[in-house]
Amino acid sequence: MPFTAAVLLGVLCPALLKAEDKPFLPGPVRVVSTVPANGDLNPYGVAFVPPGFPAGGTIQPGDVLVSNFNASTNLQGSGTTIVDVPANAPVTLFFQGTDGSTRIDHRAERSSKGFRFVLVGNFPSPDGSCGSALAGSILVMDKNGHVVSTITDSVQGPWDSALFDEGGTAKFFVANALSGAVVRYDLNVSNVRNSGVAVTKATQIASGYLHNCDPVTFVDAPTGLVYDPSKDVLYVASSADNAVYALSDAADRTHDGGIGTLIYEDPKHLHGALGLAMSPNGHLLVTNNDAINPDPLQPSELVEFTVEGRFVKQISLDPSPGGSFGLAVETVNRKSAKLAAVEDSVNLFLIWTLTAPE
Repeated sequence: MPFTAAVLLGVLCPALLKAEDKPFLPGPVRVVSTVPANGDLNPYGVAFVPPGFPAGGTIQPGDVLVSNFNASTNLQGSGTTIVDVPANAPVTLFFQGTDGSTRIDHRAERSSKGFRFVLVGNFPSPDGSCGSALAGSILVMDKNGHVVSTITDSVQGPWDSALFDEGGTAKFFVANALSGAVVRYDLNVSNVRNSGVAVTKATQIASGYLHNCDPVTFVDAPTGLVYDPSKDVLYVASSADNAVYALSDAADRTHDGGIGTLIYEDPKHLHGALGLAMSPNGHLLVTNNDAINPDPLQPSELVEFTVEGRFVKQISLDPSPGGSFGLAVETVNRKSAKLAAVEDSVNLFLIWTLTAPE
């Protein structure tokens, strides 16, 4: 199967700070190019390698994985690479597929004995258009970037994901761009090297989000997902709806809950809600694709807002539109964290050190 990846690795079971009224966004402290030797472009997904990840592989805890959605031809859905950004070393290649594109959603898995994997959402297009895009798959990779198994059940264009790691099992939520639905995978994490991760059940838990092909952004559909285990709520950023929703009982529900409850709809600050992450102060961070409700005075914005739907702050990642996409947060301790995001207009990766306001 052709390969297309976009990476987004979530923080597993983060300890969240109490939400405050003060913003959590400073300026970036590091900026690096994401273009590998083969010339792949358009970085989409971002993923921190979590603490406790096993030693001896090509990636280490604290590294950031970034996937490239386009090949050097700049056709969407044709990139094949995932690069590794170490904390204090040059960028290296973590994975390179042989065909397709890299729209990867990286999520680390852990068994009860600490064996971890990277989950990759594969969403390729033979000609660079959404109209011919394939349903794709979820690839399970080991610490050296080797594919050990593949998940295809209920996959319809994986566009983003969220993971809740429970030790020997996990809840894996995937937003599907071709169906406008969210599927929860109940996973069993095995120490058997050849099987890796097994799906015990796949359940469609949400649907009804607008989803359309777009010649500029590839697709406008449900994208960013954040799961809050303390509330059993899944937050969903839907680009075409230009809104963020909350789905209750996400880990346990056995039926489709529709789009959930609207929590944030802001035409002044939202311009195609895309990637989603939660900061340690409990606020949500969303990127904009600038394809929906565009504002030339607010290009490539990253917006911070509360889970109650109150705007807090915004920053522009680039003076041109359409530059913001994937982002991820890693909690360092209860007062600090790291925020990683891509600027795909100029193929850059940015990282911030966040300090909770006093």
